[in-house]
Amino acid sequence: MIEPKTLPGFMELLPQDQILFNKMKDIIRKNYESYGFWPLDTPVLESSEVLLAKAGGETEKQIYSFSKGDSNLCMRFDLTVPLAKYVAANFNNLAFPFARYQIGKVYRGEKPQKGRFREFYQCDIDVIGKDKLSLYYDAEIPSIMYKIFKELDIGDFTIFVSNRKILLGLIESLNLENISIDILRLVDKIGKIGEENFVQTLKLDYQIPEEKVKSLLNFLQIKGTVEEQISKLESLNIENEQFKIGVKELKLVTECIKVFGVDEKNFNINLSIARGLDYYTGTVYETFLNGYEKLGSICSGGRFENLAGYYTNEKLPGVGMSIGLTRLFYQLKENNLLKSQQTTNANVIVIPMGDTMNESINISNMLRDNGINNTVYLEEAKFKQKIAFANKCGIKYAVFVGEDEIKNHYFTVKNLFSFTQSQVNKDDLIKIIKNN
Repeated sequence: MIEPKTLPGFMELLPQDQILFNKMKDIIRKNYESYGFWPLDTPVLESSEVLLAKAGGETEKQIYSFSKGDSNLCMRFDLTVPLAKYVAANFNNLAFPFARYQIGKVYRGEKPQKGRFREFYQCDIDVIGKDKLSLYYDAEIPSIMYKIFKELDIGDFTIFVSNRKILLGLIESLNLENISIDILRLVDKIGKIGEENFVQTLKLDYQIPEEKVKSLLNFLQIKGTVEEQISKLESLNIENEQFKIGVKELKLVTECIKVFGVDEKNFNINLSIARGLDYYTGTVYETFLNGYEKLGSICSGGRFENLAGYYTNEKLPGVGMSIGLTRLFYQLKENNLLKSQQTTNANVIVIPMGDTMNESINISNMLRDNGINNTVYLEEAKFKQKIAFANKCGIKYAVFVGEDEIKNHYFTVKNLFSFTQSQVNKDDLIKIIKNN
């Protein structure tokens, strides 16, 4: 016999958990569509030439690739590269700004570990402009995520916003642009390595003078409300054009985020966000669950200047965010943060009693026509087995259909949670089920 086991790094769920997962996915999709974003579904397999155009380093090592006949193929490792290919290929058929969402599986051959997967769902949302793209989109994108996380009801969260131009401008003003990537990498790790190690690394490994190290650290220590941090940035009086543009953009974006209806307690500025070192060029985002920051960012993204430079000469700036749904679901479940109690798609089971199968199916159809999900117990079995099945499935209501019910035109409905039972007519049956 072959052992029935799932490969490491791949998630399979029991039906009850799959329902919760699907509910989260449906909430995300619904909110994306409520803002008028177009759905997109690109192939899991792409030509290696297309998919590897921008890949390199660790990313390329993680890509699943193989040959089939004369074709060299890869499995997509994110949804952004396929989006770039799609926009370039369909440029003349799309209306710009092109707002799209995609929810699909991606594949990375990294070493599987707790909370990290080789196959996982990404839920991406992006707006792509032609030649230019308004900063108002930089404010709209996090407002959509705000709506999603409020509806998911997974606890308090904070969407942190920054602008890469500010940090890069500061580095330029200190004449350290020759090691800007190294500094950005350190900034990105400051939460893990701590300020002391950050300072020592800059001084010892990069021989940066103490005065310049102090300027970097003082910048990263700026805290407070959105308005306070903007004011502190402006008061630094740094005469670097990129820095000034970044502060101006950040001020506009944070002001507009409020206009889009995001509660001020759910977003703030974090100047240490340095994600996407060779990708994001302006606004950047990271989202954390308050009190569970060690879980890492649950949603992130930012602004990029040229989405499809490897596939077209058209300039296509954009902005987007992504939720790693598989990882998020796993973390929420591990930390008991899933509040939904729905563990079955059918809240009602119709149970034939005696030779009443046809009538039971008719009643099931009637319930479904009234918007009530249900299932009929179609097997021959003892009464206890039927109830045991309903209990194991987490079904709340059982509708018994026997000869008396058919003869006297009523329904016997039992609440399997409270063990209460009543005999009702059709209208009352529907009310009981829908109102509970």
